[in-house]
Amino acid sequence: MSLLFLQYPPCSTCKNAKKWLDAHNISYEARNIKEENPKEHELLEWIKKSGLPIKKFFNTSGNIYKEQNLKEALPGMSEEEQIRLLATNGMLVKRPLIIGEDFVLTGFKEEEWLKNLIS
Repeated sequence: MSLLFLQYPPCSTCKNAKKWLDAHNISYEARNIKEENPKEHELLEWIKKSGLPIKKFFNTSGNIYKEQNLKEALPGMSEEEQIRLLATNGMLVKRPLIIGEDFVLTGFKEEEWLKNLIS
């Protein structure tokens, strides 16, 4: 299984997720989400594959999210506009992200990762 691991290296949750992947001998391709923003077409594919609403892909605790008052702005935006916005800055995107062949995991929830990556 080929996995893409999107992370922001200074992020403590991303560090914990990376340690978890390494401890479970799970191979992955790491990508710095700040240096290489997800593209619109990638986000479209990942959102569809995840089955999650677009809102789950926003880093709602991040400074940029708060500075741009996105909690108020997002409900008035179309899905296209939201995806376009996410693609402008990797720091807007929830992290870490794990993208597999038939799943996408947002954030680091060990139980969910065990179910999808180990079983």
